[in-house]
Amino acid sequence: MSTETDGQGRLYIPKEVREKYGQKYHLVMYEDRIELIPVADDPLAAVREAAGDLRDAPVEDIRGDIEEAALVDAREEDADR
Repeated sequence: MSTETDGQGRLYIPKEVREKYGQKYHLVMYEDRIELIPVADDPLAAVREAAGDLRDAPVEDIRGDIEEAALVDAREEDADR
């Protein structure tokens, strides 16, 4: 999908995109491109939803799960070599 800015620099975002991702975006600039990152209407609620069951888990349990997953990934990479 492509789009253009108008004479005042405004960018038209098609209705179907706005309906799917919302009205607010962060503009991220890279050396060779830009990206529009959708911003949730309630960012804190979005983080809570993404956290799911982790929200009530102790930090030590989360850290242990992360370390265990990292070890599994490392072993898989070693096996692939």
